[in-house]
Amino acid sequence: MRRVLAAALLVTAAAGCSTVPAAEPATQSTADTNAINWGPCTDIKRPNGEPPARQDPSVRCGKLAVPLDYAKPDGEKIDLALIKLAATGKGNKLGSVVFNFGGPGASGVDTLDQAGKALSTLRARYDLVSFDPRGVERSSGVRCGNGAEMDRFTALDTLPDDNQTRQETAQANKQFASLCEQNSGKILPYVGTVNAARDMDKIRAAVGDPKLNYIGMSYGTQLGAVYATEFPKNVGRMVLDAPLDPTVTFEQRTLVQTRGFQRAYESFLRACVKNKCDIGKDQATADANVEKLMTQLTGKPLNVGGRELTQGLASTGVAAALYSELTWPFLEQALSEALKGHGEALMYLADSYTGRSENGSYSTQMTSFPAITCVDTSERPSEEQIRRTAAAAMKISPLFGSEGSGGLCRVWPVKGNDEARHVNATGSAPIVVVGGRGDPATPYEWAPRLTAQLKTATLVTYEGEGHGAYLSGSKCVQGLVDGFMLDGKLPSKGATCPGT
Repeated sequence: MRRVLAAALLVTAAAGCSTVPAAEPATQSTADTNAINWGPCTDIKRPNGEPPARQDPSVRCGKLAVPLDYAKPDGEKIDLALIKLAATGKGNKLGSVVFNFGGPGASGVDTLDQAGKALSTLRARYDLVSFDPRGVERSSGVRCGNGAEMDRFTALDTLPDDNQTRQETAQANKQFASLCEQNSGKILPYVGTVNAARDMDKIRAAVGDPKLNYIGMSYGTQLGAVYATEFPKNVGRMVLDAPLDPTVTFEQRTLVQTRGFQRAYESFLRACVKNKCDIGKDQATADANVEKLMTQLTGKPLNVGGRELTQGLASTGVAAALYSELTWPFLEQALSEALKGHGEALMYLADSYTGRSENGSYSTQMTSFPAITCVDTSERPSEEQIRRTAAAAMKISPLFGSEGSGGLCRVWPVKGNDEARHVNATGSAPIVVVGGRGDPATPYEWAPRLTAQLKTATLVTYEGEGHGAYLSGSKCVQGLVDGFMLDGKLPSKGATCPGT
């Protein structure tokens, strides 16, 4: 991820653009000037859980108090943690642009601090702002047990696909949900996306912007879509990259994502053998070798510094590296080493995905995700539905197949509702949606669906690999997005960018 965010992203002029109204400058009249007290950032973390080697003193952090329950606006408050990278240019400032980097559960505070250099073009005209959404990290982050308990949960195997594995998963889900209720029961009912969208409007007002300028990635696209539904007149320039279709069921999401990761894995294998990698002489041999490795790990995990690289962790590590084509060489190295009995690299990939630090503690990445996912839907699948989903997913890909989020939401201690699954931004300013053909986590078919649901959106298609296009290294995508955010140039209908 650090390599992805540090990639040199150059802007190219995009043809076929129309113009939307200019961004409105910040005005103090729209802000509660005492709402955010910006100061030095004191607890920024890198993916390994360690602080940065040197903290940029120009980066500022702050807190904003918002209602725990918006039905009781004068009741109990919680603090949202925010970060700001002030605009660097001397020209006309366009206000702020707020980022959500996905999840649900990713820390916007930590991620924006890392991503600042990759966003330098936007930073010339905008203050860059992000936040830990409610239920994430510093914003009343959901916790579900200690490091040892999280280790057991994340290490669960998905193979062999038999009754014992399914029973172990079901029991682990119950224990995990119980720990979440014990440790974070007060916040669990209020972490949904609709409340997070209301929080974003509080942020917009607090930074002094009459309109919300916003870039959302992955889950951030659903958050942006819900915001545009709740506050259509407050939408400024909004880009939704790697979009989710909020209407899909657990079963549909699981099967589509399983296909997406399997396609990305096959693309990786083709590239690997083309470059004469050590995994296998041809694609079939390489695939068979990886399958053999996973089978061996179910019976005999690899020792990695006193921990065990299980089949579940190894599969997670493979999936983590498929999010970006830039990490494929590292995945090739990790699999090659694991085939020789060394699991350190695959474990590193798995830990980066689950948010495990070197000291054994976890971020809220793995706990915020189900908390937000489960409260954002009323769906609670039956055991029969879960087994059907798992069986269908395993047929698509034994490597990535699973029951999905439905099994955990089935036993979740808080009821959900479907308010965040219905979006319609009628009345908003134009929105740009960017979908990637080779995206494993948010497959391309969701992009035109979300575009249609919003009513006010224009779709840009990226023909390349990886999860998310704006930070992929595509000059074309960055040119279109930056042209829209900086100059109001709306991409033409049917705009397409080639793969990098």
